Amino acid sequence: MVKKILYFMLLFGLAAVVLEWVGASPVLVFIFAALGIIPLADLIGEATEELTIYTGPRVGGLLNATLGNAAELIITIFAIKEGLLDLVKASITGSILGNLLLVLGISVLVGGLRNGIQSFDRRQAALNGTMLILAVVALIIPSLFSAAIEPDFQAEKWFSESVAVVMIIIYALGIVYSLTAQKGPLAREAVPHEARWSLPKSLIILLLATLGTALISEILVGAVEHVTTSLGLTEIFLGIILIPLIGNVAEHLVAVEVASKNDMELSLAISLGSSLQIALFVAPLLVFISLLFDHTLLLIFDTFELVALFGAALVASIIALDGESNWLEGAQLLAVYLIVGLAFFFLPG
Repeated sequence: MVKKILYFMLLFGLAAVVLEWVGASPVLVFIFAALGIIPLADLIGEATEELTIYTGPRVGGLLNATLGNAAELIITIFAIKEGLLDLVKASITGSILGNLLLVLGISVLVGGLRNGIQSFDRRQAALNGTMLILAVVALIIPSLFSAAIEPDFQAEKWFSESVAVVMIIIYALGIVYSLTAQKGPLAREAVPHEARWSLPKSLIILLLATLGTALISEILVGAVEHVTTSLGLTEIFLGIILIPLIGNVAEHLVAVEVASKNDMELSLAISLGSSLQIALFVAPLLVFISLLFDHTLLLIFDTFELVALFGAALVASIIALDGESNWLEGAQLLAVYLIVGLAFFFLPG
């Protein structure tokens, strides 16, 4: 039923193209484009999952580790092209917050209400928590030290690029560890199922979904400035709340679904793995992609984003460390997400 709804939502993407072509209201274009990206992001994820069946667990794990946030990466590339750097950095922050607080919170809440206290590998949770704190620290340090070198833009740029290289290296090492060890911080396992698509069909759908996402993302980003003006929202709020949901809602539903089936191990792997991928791979990769455009992205976040990131990582790590979860912990994570969302909503632009 959910898949049928998602496939039907592809019509929203087509409608967004038509509305953009006829010069309709930018707010309407933004809404339809946002709804249209959701099924395209799901198709990218589904095609990737199908490919993992043909490639085997090791190459499949690598595919999941590199394509898990493809839709959001595409959206942020077009945002960089348009010079919406605040939106890009807010989207990075929002994706991490969304996975650690919203997705994990709903998963723990639903799983706890349905199955009672749920258990998972405590050592694995500790490893994930360590990698998560490292990822957040890697984002915090450039922002804190930039104040000392702020007048020298070239030095700031080199500093961000150097940190980005280190982050990508540690991400690559995490992938190697996850592929060679039985489990690892980046081991984002696929939901087990038999192949439904042939290999050529999986590749074609992945290509078409990626191209469709690129087209709709350009339309979406083009309408952002009009939306912020018309609705009185800030770029930061759109990036923190809306953009991450648009690009990852299908994956979020999977995390909740497997938690409700008492597979908290896989649910944690999805939510934490996605957070790590955004922090250690997507964010530094965008730093180098921005060099292709006139707008340079630096790994420098504002104080509010840093506080929210550190708080989310700390709360999520503490909850995961004992190897057990219950519905109350899920409610606590959601409460923190709600507080953060309200804070960014009332934060002036």
